[in-house]
Amino acid sequence: MATQIAFIGVGAMGGPMALRLVQAGLDVTVFDPSDKAVAGLMQSGARRAPSPAEAASGKDIAFACLPTPEISLEAALGANGAVNAPGLRHYVEMSTIGSETVARIAQGLEARGIGVLDSPVSGGPRGAAAGTLTTMTAGAAETFAACETVLRQIAGNVFYVGSRPGQGQVAKLANNMISASAMVASFEAVAMGVKAGIDADTLIDLINVSTGRNGATLDKFPQSILTRSFDYGGKLGTMYKDVMLCLSEYRGRDVPHHVSSAVAQIWFQGMAEGRANDDYTSLIKVIENWAGVEVRGRAAPPSEGA
Repeated sequence: MATQIAFIGVGAMGGPMALRLVQAGLDVTVFDPSDKAVAGLMQSGARRAPSPAEAASGKDIAFACLPTPEISLEAALGANGAVNAPGLRHYVEMSTIGSETVARIAQGLEARGIGVLDSPVSGGPRGAAAGTLTTMTAGAAETFAACETVLRQIAGNVFYVGSRPGQGQVAKLANNMISASAMVASFEAVAMGVKAGIDADTLIDLINVSTGRNGATLDKFPQSILTRSFDYGGKLGTMYKDVMLCLSEYRGRDVPHHVSSAVAQIWFQGMAEGRANDDYTSLIKVIENWAGVEVRGRAAPPSEGA
């Protein structure tokens, strides 16, 4: 198994993934501009490098988990990027940045003899900490074989979806569009039920043993909406980014996307209301404000003015 690892980007997702590799006994060097992000990893035994290139130099595998396509491109192909890391063997892009961006990264790195995997993940920060993530991985079979054991230290479910970098992005964005759509549909339907006088807890309980159950009703409502904690772990702006990337994938392949386009409008409304840095479960507040109702479970703290 590869033992010399770099991890570029150790925020809400990358941090817990990198920590799992440190705890597995691997030699991990990290890069992140945030002192706060790297502090705990350094206390656990990771080293810090001043640039992606220096972090990745001489490593068996460099992982990247970054927030935007622009940052991912710079980390991979910029003047201080992994493309200029001597001795780097493999690069695993775990960010959700769209197939076009990943293809550019793969082309640039593979020209330098660096194997590339497109391997975005699903499961959120909680899944990253628990090692229960799902990763959708695409790239050359030999590169996947070289990195698979380390990937399984990070993710409980590792799927090889194809030989072309970019196919992993499509799989991830398909999943996230379904998730984003289920959230919007569930938010609207539950708000309707509560406005009709149905107890919110009872409504979610009955949905979860009926045909309407989905990730929003099974997990997000009980944990973060009925409690009014809005702390599920993903940013609204991040989901909006993924929704818009998915629309681009539809357009690039001439696939109809009428429902997804309507879903995107609701996520855009959340952004327009300044909720980009809020938890994505708070999108229900957009629906609540329009409907004039609040979806509050019995265990939630009293509402203001109650």
